[in-house]
Amino acid sequence: MRRLGPALASGGATVTGSNLTWVVIVAVVALLALAVAGWLVREVLAASQGTEKMQQIARAVQEGAAAYLRRQFKTLGVFVVVIFFVLLLLPADSASVRWGRSAFFLVGALFSGLTGFTGMSLTVRGNVRVAAAARGAGERSALRIAFRTGGVAGMFTVGLGLAGAALVVLIYRGNAPSVLEGFGFGAALLAMFMRVGGGIYTKAADVGADLVGKVEKHIPEDDPRNAATIADNVGDNVGDCAGMAADLFESYAVTLVA
Repeated sequence: MRRLGPALASGGATVTGSNLTWVVIVAVVALLALAVAGWLVREVLAASQGTEKMQQIARAVQEGAAAYLRRQFKTLGVFVVVIFFVLLLLPADSASVRWGRSAFFLVGALFSGLTGFTGMSLTVRGNVRVAAAARGAGERSALRIAFRTGGVAGMFTVGLGLAGAALVVLIYRGNAPSVLEGFGFGAALLAMFMRVGGGIYTKAADVGADLVGKVEKHIPEDDPRNAATIADNVGDNVGDCAGMAADLFESYAVTLVA
């Protein structure tokens, strides 16, 4: 990439010519990735949900997963707001960079949370559709739906990550590295809480389901007669889907920053 010269040290550098063209191309790729994600969501939701009993169990898992995320985001919101103002107090080249760093910290946190939320929300809906497809059309149809369900989180990761980074460079040009620090930090903070919190919930629910169902009541694992099985399935989704998706976005975002 072409050297920006002495102006970079004074904060007056600009991104022009072929460099600017590449940034615009990256932004277009980001929009295309989000468009593909939208198409995948439509494909998954159009599939059959199976029998009424299957849908009933799926709704219980969806309700539990949504309740968990609402509570988690409510708690995380306090930390995000506090750190936003803390970042404003840290030194920077200018007031514009300070505000940009804090603003894109919020953007990074929002994108990380959105990736996790979208991945989990579609997963708890895709699960029952994959089961219905395997029950009716066979494994090829089930794999097709499962692949598209997982692909949504991947496309959101790439789309939102590239969109955030490209937007920072287009706005702040030579000062973009300082602002990108906030973007990466926001993604990392939310991913850490979602990954750890989801993992703790997953293991607690799994152990609880095993102790109550298998040990005390002698009910087989993952049997719908065990009410804790719903909590176990919720835990699998919030830990392995929401937490993992947010963690994946964080890894992608901080790699872009680096």
